[in-house]
Amino acid sequence: MSRYILIRRLRGPVLILLVGVLALLHQIHVINHFWHLFWPLLLITFGTLLLAERAALTAEGGFPPPQGPYPPGTPYPGYDPNRPFPGGVDPTAAASSSIVTTRPHPFGDDADGGKS
Repeated sequence: MSRYILIRRLRGPVLILLVGVLALLHQIHVINHFWHLFWPLLLITFGTLLLAERAALTAEGGFPPPQGPYPPGTPYPGYDPNRPFPGGVDPTAAASSSIVTTRPHPFGDDADGGKS
């Protein structure tokens, strides 16, 4: 497992551990102002983890390769380009910008002038 993925997976547990340690110190009256100490330590911890992730990513030469059962560009199993599209819709047909076809309506010829 790469160091980048390891550090990224440890981000949540480290932040929860920080909250737990500060809450414990507050409970046993070692620190009096929990929130005044929590926010700076949270930002410092989060920033340190982000810097460690970036350093690990740089040391490894970039992002890790995609983890999946299919390499990029390969079709899914069961895909057949010669089989008709489900529902009878041809995906190669010319696309229209309207959802519902409209027919012209002469509002001037309407008895109420097109008002409903």
